[in-house]
Amino acid sequence: MTKKDIYQESLEYHSTGRKGKIEVIVTKPFETQKDLSLAYSPGVARPCEEIAKDPEAAYEYTAKGNLVAVISNGTAVLGLGDIGALAGKPVMEGKGSLFKKFADIDVFDIELQSKDKDEIVRTCELISPTFGGINLEDIGAPDCFYIEETLQEKVDIPVFHDDQHGTAIISAAALLNAIEITGKDISKIKAVFNGAGAAGIACAQLFVDLGLRKENLVVCDSKGTIYKGRTQSMNPYKERFAVETDARTLEEAMVGADLFCGVSVAGAVTKEMLKTMAPNPIVFAMANPEPEITYPDAVEARPDCIMATGRSDYPNQVNNVLCFPFLFRGALDVRATKINAEMKIAAVRAIAALAKEEVPDSVLKAYGVDNFEYGKEYIIPKPFDPRALLYIAPAVAKAAMDSGVARKPIKDFDAYREQLESTLGRSKAIMRYAFNQVKKRNFKVAFPEGANETVIRAVGRILDENLVHPVLLGDKGAIGSLLEKHAIDVSKVTVIDPQENGKSGEYAQSIYEKRQRKGMTISRARDLMHKDTGYYGAMMLEKGDVDGLISGQDMSYPDGIRPILTCIKNEDPHGAVAGVYMMVFKGRTMFFADTTVNIDPSAEQLAKIAISVSKFVKEFAITPKVAMLSFSNFGSAPVPESQKIAKATALVKEWAPDLEIDGEMQGNIAFNEKLRGELFPFSTLKGEPNILIFPDLGSANIAYKLLMRTAEVDAIGPILVGLDKSAHVLERGSTVEDIVNLTALAGLKAIQHNS
Repeated sequence: MTKKDIYQESLEYHSTGRKGKIEVIVTKPFETQKDLSLAYSPGVARPCEEIAKDPEAAYEYTAKGNLVAVISNGTAVLGLGDIGALAGKPVMEGKGSLFKKFADIDVFDIELQSKDKDEIVRTCELISPTFGGINLEDIGAPDCFYIEETLQEKVDIPVFHDDQHGTAIISAAALLNAIEITGKDISKIKAVFNGAGAAGIACAQLFVDLGLRKENLVVCDSKGTIYKGRTQSMNPYKERFAVETDARTLEEAMVGADLFCGVSVAGAVTKEMLKTMAPNPIVFAMANPEPEITYPDAVEARPDCIMATGRSDYPNQVNNVLCFPFLFRGALDVRATKINAEMKIAAVRAIAALAKEEVPDSVLKAYGVDNFEYGKEYIIPKPFDPRALLYIAPAVAKAAMDSGVARKPIKDFDAYREQLESTLGRSKAIMRYAFNQVKKRNFKVAFPEGANETVIRAVGRILDENLVHPVLLGDKGAIGSLLEKHAIDVSKVTVIDPQENGKSGEYAQSIYEKRQRKGMTISRARDLMHKDTGYYGAMMLEKGDVDGLISGQDMSYPDGIRPILTCIKNEDPHGAVAGVYMMVFKGRTMFFADTTVNIDPSAEQLAKIAISVSKFVKEFAITPKVAMLSFSNFGSAPVPESQKIAKATALVKEWAPDLEIDGEMQGNIAFNEKLRGELFPFSTLKGEPNILIFPDLGSANIAYKLLMRTAEVDAIGPILVGLDKSAHVLERGSTVEDIVNLTALAGLKAIQHNS
């Protein structure tokens, strides 16, 4: 996409529909007169009184603790310079959007029409009671230094100038990994900085805090090197980094340098300048939108370099979004009074550590690649890595506690991480419950597609979580190579090649005896056990040699489920196996059935599906409430299709009288308790349902897939119910996260069978 294209598209993006990028929403019910009396007069008087007695109560009764002010005067906006407060507003709205998207922090952007640094300080001081923190943005140097330092002394909430410290933190994390990869010593490297504005000074200071020696550091600005005795264009902040040096230009300073760090202007560095640097140079060319030297030119001049830029189309993007939302999240959650050096360094080390972890599928998809691997072209995580929150926020929170600036210390960091996980997606909290239940049991789960790379990567995550013991089926050589490739300890998994395993004969005899009157011959049974890992895994589960089975990654759903239905008994000889999707919305979790197995189930099958799903839902400590859905309401359309649902409902009430269920009913009636009560006061369903039983496969499958594409919902599954064992079939092409989640649910289902 050309610059012209992206700029035109950006104008349309900002102006289409609701103007801008942000809105304010109400977080409490606001539908009735009573709601109004609680939200405003007279009820609101009581929280006001509580806060008057104790100002800390504001964190309990208002949004203060999760509210950040993004404040700018528009004097240094992106690469646009001093364009004014109003012109900078789109950037500030964007900043607020990033806070919300990545860390669920609410923001008011405030643009100040002033270049008077004391006036800006006073304004921030006056409005500080509203906020839990202040993010200064796009304020030119040297005023930005004064404003931040002064505010840190005057207010008791975190103040952070992201243009300085965000860039410094990300680039410092990149530096730690770059020196590790090159084998350099941070205390011995020679470093050159170009740019002595907000970001340049902050980067230099943080690098020094990490061990870079000041005497080995030369800072340059538009006038050349900053040396002792220079008087032109100096200020106290530059003076801190004045050194004894004979170099007077950037070109001279770069001779023999191990590190170049640029936060200046495009084209400031040439290929010839790079060629004079030390072996394996580290080149951070971070000018935006065009770097000091382009990535292609840099690697052509110095193939041995490690390079980072501010651009997403080159490796190692230094993007502040990888820091500020998570830094503030940790600071707000412990009610820190400031963001200090210890908290910044904790963020640096957390980011550097995250780069060494295997990258999730969601990140690979976002960048359209198959793999990112720690090394020269991957020294910092990608901005869209969802784990950044889980790494950085706890590290910052702990550093705040250890350095004495936390007013509300965290007592249980495991619980805190689980709380943060729920911020990443609605499914995280409920899946964490499943993980915690399953990891206590030491279950064995078989994976018939043991030589599938996505399955292997999922196994790595499963072992990291200590979730279950994986049993991988397939060719030992192929599986062993993949385990080695992904640095998975082979001693922590079991690898079985059915062609070599002594139980193949036993399994063949069992399936032959079970299916001999349905066309199964002993030779066919032996062939299946030796050549088809799906059938072999299903028989392992049937015989109790494993506790669960996950298959289907490489095949269609019918091919994946066939071995399971062939080898594993139903819970009830006359029951029905069904596929269930757990649909996790904001504020509610529902279960849809049957989404994958029965095309046109009978009334008896629907009844048993409802009972099976309800039993499974109880494993989540959720009380089942079942709606039997139809196009008819309680006999309003007496045709066979709706009468089937009515009969199924009656059967459930007979077979499971304690289960809260009703039907047949339309979807709107199921979720409108008031209307249901007015029209059908006899209904035995109270409140809203959490289990929806659809009349046929078509309606269920269409419903969950439409919601997956059009609603804010996490769909987890499909989970098979109605079997005597815990076996499940993935949708072909599932992600690592899908496989890990279904493994946890397989364990939860095994708990149900073992109880």
